[in-house]
Amino acid sequence: MTVLILGAVMFAVLFAGFSALGVWQVQRLAWKQELIRQVDARIHAAPVAAPAPDQVVTRQADQYRRVVVSGRFDHSREALVKAVTDLGPGYWVMTPLMTDRGFTVLINRGFVPSERQKPADRAAGQVEGETTVVGLLRLTEPDGGFLRANDPTRDRWFSRDVAGIAKAKGISAPVAPYFIDADATPNPGGLPRGGLTVVRFANIHLIYALTWFGLALMSAAGFVLFAREEKRRRAAR
Repeated sequence: MTVLILGAVMFAVLFAGFSALGVWQVQRLAWKQELIRQVDARIHAAPVAAPAPDQVVTRQADQYRRVVVSGRFDHSREALVKAVTDLGPGYWVMTPLMTDRGFTVLINRGFVPSERQKPADRAAGQVEGETTVVGLLRLTEPDGGFLRANDPTRDRWFSRDVAGIAKAKGISAPVAPYFIDADATPNPGGLPRGGLTVVRFANIHLIYALTWFGLALMSAAGFVLFAREEKRRRAAR
């Protein structure tokens, strides 16, 4: 019976492990569905005042929250961040907004194609005076893009790193630890092009759960076949 017992223990461990992983993926599925529901509600809610720099901002509670802020753009300190969108390759235009509440927030004003990256080639969009921006709150993206590090000394940016851009551009006022993706409200001259935020969450937890539960059932079936074969061998001897 030793071989049969050892086999039973081995298959029991496999069954328990695969089942636990399946249950974990079901829990992850519930979490992801709730996250998607919350984000969808934030995106379509009425805009609220953008948080001050000393307010706690978290990914779980604030990412993609619809906010509004007013102030004046400082176009002399804008940064261009490499981007690839449905409109092709180009840049996100990150411009500091000196708010009427005494702090600065970086605004992703939108996309410009590579051939229009120079401010002189989109002069109409360099709006002056008091302005109001409505958009989605986004958390900073430090360190750079995939396999491409930001290079502040050469003013080359591959991610929207709020602290890095603020330091490189000499923004001394209190800076919000997030940036805002401007909505699709047209800018004069049509550029930058806002409202291109992609909100997408991979949700394949159900597939993973079914896979793990399937492996658990296969483990149980494997033990049945193993036990039958062991009994057949013992009977033959």
